[in-house]
Amino acid sequence: MLPLALMAVAALLVLSWRDELPERIATHWGTDGPDGFSSFAGAFVPLLIGVAVCTGQWAFAFWRGHDGVTRRGLIATSAGLGALFAVVETGTLASQRGLADGALAPGETSTVVLGLVVAVVVAGLAFLLAPADPPMPAQGPVDADARRVPLSRSQRAAWSRTVGSPTALVPAGAAVAMTTVLAVVLDEWAALLIPFGLAVLLAATLLWRVTVDSRGLEARSVVGWPRVRVPVDEVERADVVQVQPLRQFGGWGYRLGRDGRSGLVLRAGEAIEVRRTGSRVLVVTVDDAATAAALLNTLADHRRA
Repeated sequence: MLPLALMAVAALLVLSWRDELPERIATHWGTDGPDGFSSFAGAFVPLLIGVAVCTGQWAFAFWRGHDGVTRRGLIATSAGLGALFAVVETGTLASQRGLADGALAPGETSTVVLGLVVAVVVAGLAFLLAPADPPMPAQGPVDADARRVPLSRSQRAAWSRTVGSPTALVPAGAAVAMTTVLAVVLDEWAALLIPFGLAVLLAATLLWRVTVDSRGLEARSVVGWPRVRVPVDEVERADVVQVQPLRQFGGWGYRLGRDGRSGLVLRAGEAIEVRRTGSRVLVVTVDDAATAAALLNTLADHRRA
């Protein structure tokens, strides 16, 4: 409801400006100013696209969001996109009020930057306010045929590996470089916030530390946040699977698979798959997944004994 409400407010505000806007409204800007135009009705197309995108995010959260992290992420994305579309729509049209022709409209870099900042703030608040999953301890032992390690109840053990995403690093680094060059060439210094934000996002999402210990499984970004955690008392079974990022998850990063599995997919190859209570499944691509799965099964057994 939040993203739809934000875009509805933007639409009503723009409708109130109908008599103040030029017949030819600027909708796209190039290096020399506006180079794309539409009628008044056409100016609402971005909001219609926003409604479709945000509704799609809701649909994924409703039907495929088996775990709280996925639902909260989709809710945050939807809210942030709704805010972005609303700010950019009202900002670009507000600057054209009273103009004889949209070709006279000023540049919109500041509006886009403002929209991105507002989107991040709204998305962050939505993520924090959305409810997480309640505790759901598993009942009964881990399946007898699941792999285990020889570990007595009096012994303690932990496993940890660092995993990165070299496949995503190249295009992501190129995006940071291109947006930086573009901001400098256009002499739009405020736009440098975009590559800065991308660089922070890369640092937070492309290198992770995966740990299995008596608390369960945790995958944490090397900068400390975000993190994904499966408590040991919610583990039903852990196995090793082979992952093809594009085919199974549609790309790299924290993804939602076609079959409803959540995945921290940083590369192709072996991964630990953790089935937990509430029909939730988490897949994490990491080396030595067999040891991690065996230890997690053993620790889950020990916790339930």
